[in-house]
Amino acid sequence: MLWDSSPPHMYLIEILLALTAGDCAVAAFAVCSVVSILFCCADEYPADTGVTLRTVLAQSQKRTTRTVPCTTVVYKESSSTLPLWCRDGERLGVDQEERNMNMNTCFYTICLLVLFTAVIRCDDDAQSLEEEMDESVPVSKKPYQTPILQGDDIYLYETFQSDDRFKKRWIVSEAKKDGADADIAKYDGQWAVEGTKKLINRGDFGLVMKSRAKHYAISTKLDQSFVFDTKPFIVQYEVQYQNFQECGGAYIKLLSASDKLTLEELQDKTPYTIMFGPDKCGEDKKIHFIFRHQNPITNEFEEKHAKKPDVDISKYFDDKTHLYKLAIYPDNTFKIHVDEDLVNSGSLLKDFQPPVNPPEEIDDPNDKKPEDWDDREKIDDPDAQKPDDWDEDEPMEIPDPAAVKPDSWLDDEPQYIPDPTATKPNDWDTEMDGEWEPPLIDNPKCKESGCGEWNPPKIHNPKFKGKWIAPKLENPNYQGIWKPKKIKNPNYFNDEHPFTMTSIAALGFELWSISPDIYFDNILITSDNAAAEKVTAETWITKRNHEHSFSAGSFLGQFATAAEEKPWLWVIYGIALTVPFALIGYFCFPKKRDEAAERKRTDAPSPDDPQSSRQDEQRTENESTEEQPPQSSSGVTDTGGSESVTGASAETTKPVEEEKEKEEPEKGQEKPRETKSSPRKRKKTPKA
Repeated sequence: MLWDSSPPHMYLIEILLALTAGDCAVAAFAVCSVVSILFCCADEYPADTGVTLRTVLAQSQKRTTRTVPCTTVVYKESSSTLPLWCRDGERLGVDQEERNMNMNTCFYTICLLVLFTAVIRCDDDAQSLEEEMDESVPVSKKPYQTPILQGDDIYLYETFQSDDRFKKRWIVSEAKKDGADADIAKYDGQWAVEGTKKLINRGDFGLVMKSRAKHYAISTKLDQSFVFDTKPFIVQYEVQYQNFQECGGAYIKLLSASDKLTLEELQDKTPYTIMFGPDKCGEDKKIHFIFRHQNPITNEFEEKHAKKPDVDISKYFDDKTHLYKLAIYPDNTFKIHVDEDLVNSGSLLKDFQPPVNPPEEIDDPNDKKPEDWDDREKIDDPDAQKPDDWDEDEPMEIPDPAAVKPDSWLDDEPQYIPDPTATKPNDWDTEMDGEWEPPLIDNPKCKESGCGEWNPPKIHNPKFKGKWIAPKLENPNYQGIWKPKKIKNPNYFNDEHPFTMTSIAALGFELWSISPDIYFDNILITSDNAAAEKVTAETWITKRNHEHSFSAGSFLGQFATAAEEKPWLWVIYGIALTVPFALIGYFCFPKKRDEAAERKRTDAPSPDDPQSSRQDEQRTENESTEEQPPQSSSGVTDTGGSESVTGASAETTKPVEEEKEKEEPEKGQEKPRETKSSPRKRKKTPKA
């Protein structure tokens, strides 16, 4: 321990070493670092005391077991007294340059401490995260409780909490997809009931698509068929792309009630009433809402597609859990929410293509355009004539008349010659392959200027005008764009209540996806919005909070998430990262000072200055005097080996006397002239 004669820096180092073994090592390290830096860099010790962290550490390694109390030095510049650390009564003297080096050492310490603290923090976070992921530790410490829903307004509520119930209720299709090759026509994608890979509620499970690049088909019957009468229709479910999504769908199909409905034969042609949910392939992202409307005249069904959302939906295709909700109301309006955000809404009558109701009038298919119908808005001016000097036969480019054939041009040399190094292959069959001819190569003689027939280069023809075109003028006989006449639509109908769709008897997934591990959970079909809000609050919101807390645990994740919503924050991040490093580089790596210029600025003695040599000799003389045994006031040496009180007092006051001797020359002694030679050494005289 350095408690006996060390400065405050060493106390802090001892405290730091003791605290780093505890649970609060990082916090203690940061606090001690700041305090230590303040002690290092503060101007508590004037420059002429000669005390620096560097010298204290160096001297403490050489320290003997004997310690001497430190003296007190009185400074002329101020009336205050400051402690002077010492070793065996010897003052630790350094010059101003070492003081400057101490400041640099402090800034180096800042860099190292900050870096070490950050490494410890990141390592702890990474280790904790790795333990959670490896051991599948859920974020929530409370066991997951499935919301309890009762009442006639609940038509289906599936939480996938029981594997036995799933196997009994859900039916995997055994059909084949129409129009597909035999090797991919089967719905052979594997399903599993399991938890998510990360951020799950303990005991919460869902339906997961396990295979890659497969067709999937699975379905279940509703507890009771939903009839579109006077109650709203609400369906919601959770989707999570655990491995993101490359290409494929995650939508549901609400199958139409029919006596022919067989869940074991579910395929792409199975009649459905509503198709709803996300779909993505590459950069094409959609949220489908399609309903099949029956023509009351022909009894045929036609798909009606909702308009595209007006908001950006790309953020819903990440690896987070998202809640998709569709609500259709008896007043023929609809709303689509994702994560409780309204992304699309409108009317069943106005916001679908093709529209529910056909137009009252249509174009007459038997109406034909008259032969004399003039639909030319402008015509050529009949009075315009081509100028006499207009020559349409003049070419756009002509040979340059000023060009001259180079003298080195070789007219008789061919541009290509047979390759002289080529040889006929050994397996060449003349009867089968014909006469062998070597391949042609560029004639090396033509590289300098050229070979063959010489042709002058082309230039633009100044006489070229092209084909003459008469100017245009308004057509006096213009009759407009011809359109066929309208007739009444024989298939017209007016369905004022498209909400009354075909009843729903089952829910199914009929999908194809490249990416595996798509997670579905908490499927709800109801007419009670309060029940939907209850399920949302007790299921999806808890997952969202856990995911947000996980993201908040990542320091960089918070900044990245904020910058996604506000891209201009990247500029602030760049400035915030650049400025600290610039300051650290400026202070911790300063330019080397010119020693000669520094001495000139501070008026300090140079190494060959006589005054400096005099001080060195005085210090040597004092050291040789200290080596003599101390004597008592009567001149008798203490034979007991212990120092007398007077001797101790003399040693204690030596630094003060030495300081006075250095600052004030002896009376009557002439000041030596400043020469390059060393001053005359004084004769050593023993003290009385």
